[in-house]
Amino acid sequence: MTEPVSTQWIDIAPGFAGYLALPPARSGPGLLLFQEIFGVNPHIRAVAEQYALDGFVVLAPDVFWRQAPRIELGYVGDERQRGMQIAQSLQPAEVLADIHAALAALRARPEAAGRKAGTLGYCMGGRLAYLAAASTDVDAAVPFYGGGIHTMLDRAAAIRCPVQFHYAEHDDHIPLDAVERVRQAMAGKSAEVHVYAGAQHGFNCWARASYQAAAAARSHGRATAFLAQQLF
Repeated sequence: MTEPVSTQWIDIAPGFAGYLALPPARSGPGLLLFQEIFGVNPHIRAVAEQYALDGFVVLAPDVFWRQAPRIELGYVGDERQRGMQIAQSLQPAEVLADIHAALAALRARPEAAGRKAGTLGYCMGGRLAYLAAASTDVDAAVPFYGGGIHTMLDRAAAIRCPVQFHYAEHDDHIPLDAVERVRQAMAGKSAEVHVYAGAQHGFNCWARASYQAAAAARSHGRATAFLAQQLF
């Protein structure tokens, strides 16, 4: 029996790769999936496959390709510190260039050609999804607990696509007053802001102590419905 989801690493640019997951139909709208600080690790690859099962052509670019290509890190201790160090070394201009390159590569795939494309990301990747919405022509964006978005609200004016934000009620990195600032900055735009009661930062990741199944399930349902409405 053919596997429902087909996966492979593809080249986006010389040295810059991404994890591609194709849906059962082997074609569909594009979805650019941005990693956390832990690389395109087993969780992010599983999320790519999860959304591929939902019908999207998913590309998860290796954001750390310049610093530590294809690195996969755990969530605690030295590996967490390593991820933080790499993330802090990223250069904004290079990150924006990589966002544009990854989106172009996704749109150029025959499986997604001529279709709409959106973006989704978690933590650092949530911030990158927000930046993609503000700096590219993506058709929809879904940032999950995007760290630092509330410090980049001057970019909100440039956003033209619908955006769906997901936040935890108890997030040591993103206090609720920061969430409220995001909500206010997006007022008047096509935007949703969802806050999950009792949840902590990283609630979607089943490999983390902060995983909350109820919040993960509800947010995935909302995100899938939103992306289906905007991209299909």
